[in-house]
Amino acid sequence: MHTDTERCVRAVRSKDARFDGWFFTAVLTTRVYCRPSCPVVPPKVENMTFYPSAAACQQAGFRACKRCRPDTSPGSPEWNARADSVARAMRLISDGVVDREGVPGLAARLGYSPRQIERQLLAELGAGPLALARAQRAQTARLLIETTELPMADVAFAAGFSSVRTFNDTIREVFALTPGELRARVARRTKPPATPGTITLRLPYRAPLNPSNLFGHLAATAVPGVEEWRDGAYRRTLTLPYGHGVVALTPRPDHIACRLSLTDPRDLTLAISRCRRLLDLDADPVAVDDQLRSDPVLAPLVDPAPGRRVPRTVDGAEFAVRAVLGQQVSTAAARTHAARLVAAHGVPVDDPEGGLTHLFPTPEALAGLDPEALALPRSRRTTLTTLVAALADGSLRLGADADRERARAQLIALPGFGPWTVEVIAMRALGDPDAFLPTDLGIRRGARRLGLPSTPAALVARAAAWRPWRAYAVQYLWTVDDHPINHLPAQGCSS
Repeated sequence: MHTDTERCVRAVRSKDARFDGWFFTAVLTTRVYCRPSCPVVPPKVENMTFYPSAAACQQAGFRACKRCRPDTSPGSPEWNARADSVARAMRLISDGVVDREGVPGLAARLGYSPRQIERQLLAELGAGPLALARAQRAQTARLLIETTELPMADVAFAAGFSSVRTFNDTIREVFALTPGELRARVARRTKPPATPGTITLRLPYRAPLNPSNLFGHLAATAVPGVEEWRDGAYRRTLTLPYGHGVVALTPRPDHIACRLSLTDPRDLTLAISRCRRLLDLDADPVAVDDQLRSDPVLAPLVDPAPGRRVPRTVDGAEFAVRAVLGQQVSTAAARTHAARLVAAHGVPVDDPEGGLTHLFPTPEALAGLDPEALALPRSRRTTLTTLVAALADGSLRLGADADRERARAQLIALPGFGPWTVEVIAMRALGDPDAFLPTDLGIRRGARRLGLPSTPAALVARAAAWRPWRAYAVQYLWTVDDHPINHLPAQGCSS
């Protein structure tokens, strides 16, 4: 979009927050870059230039605006919607892969050479993987500076910088403030964290956001010990590269309040990325809803409650295991099966609030489980153990780097995997915005009540008009049924 100057100028002049994250405005006279919705008076057109990423702005010598803080913009919705190598690379960079494995590690995950990845990212984003990772490190460092009392040296290494000097230089270059000045500036207008060791931040999103189905779904399907709904927040444990964490996510009118407790602050970047992916916060709800409400059958569902998101997952492998446990059983039975697996094979953790007890077991931890110990039909045991083996040996990948169509083909080849299981994994684990569940019982009931075809083949044909947002159409179709997944839980604790 950054190449469409006229459209970008209109967005800047109208301060349209829907375009935050799509492009960045660099001002030639002040050498500052902003998000489109920056509250300051827009500069003259001849003084504006547009870039596709914050990293490209920084490489061109611009610093971040102190008013609109463009580094806190929602991510571009393109990277979740697209499935090509650039989108997969951006998802991996947001997960901190470059910091942990370098550019060769990023390229190896994608099946390309480092030179090919560099060329593709430069062409689309105006910056290579190192520059994109550097911009993300600066954002992570700012969060740690502003929300914790960590010494600056600890902040530097937790954010992924190789030295304190590089950290200091980058912060000064990006924010035009030293790390100490940045912390002092924020300290004047914020309170210290209520609980030592916690990181409190705001996760931005593009409005509107309807929290009912998003948090309702997560709470209704929560695995006891791993997830819970407590005092208006969805809480869960996280398995992370350097340790583990506990996160509490609370819907607010203009953001998601996020409270993180991490055993190692180096996991902050990945934890934030996983929370954003879980809640589908980088979606473009206006584009989605405009497409869906053009169908007169869906319009009465979209108009009263726009902005529904697709509840996704923090870990693709975890969700795939849970999808198998949920085959042909009720939501309550699926939670029970998953809770037994967690109690037997999950790693115990301490939760200061007392509701969470375990991490969900990894495929490696499940690889040696005894099928006879599973209270499942024999065919389901085979399905689960075969899936776990493929995930544990790395032949099946369901993470941010996964090729969606290849993963679909691999899943359907496994015993016991039908279209419903494959598509629900594609929708929630692989993040495919066009995944569709024509065989789902709730979808078929909703289709019948709306006068839509209820047979799978006919419904797929009718749903062609909803592409490429059929996963969002699923969320609206589910609302036709009165099910707990469609409603925010009552205040209090449920797990």
